[in-house]
Amino acid sequence: MQSTQRVKYDAEFSKMGDMVYISHLDLMTLFRRSIRRAELPFVLTEGFTPRVKISIPRALKLGRASEEESMSFWLTEKLSEGKAADVINAELPEGVRVMGCKMVNNA
Repeated sequence: MQSTQRVKYDAEFSKMGDMVYISHLDLMTLFRRSIRRAELPFVLTEGFTPRVKISIPRALKLGRASEEESMSFWLTEKLSEGKAADVINAELPEGVRVMGCKMVNNA
């Protein structure tokens, strides 16, 4: 059974190099897999097919690089902001990096 605590984190990330050629949906999958591999205590979406709960509100056009993209993800425990970014970065491929994250609230 999943914990009822939900802690929201807002993160800034960059997408450079060859990674500019992955689609928005593939980028969402990339972050979901990275969070799972990092063994973070993630929150699952509700519904028929539960997934790691993340949100990337702005989809970049294919082929565009960016150093200031935003995303949100939810965990079931509070972690230091630096630790969350570091463990996700350890699982990301070259070209995508979490620049930093901050805890927003307990929602």
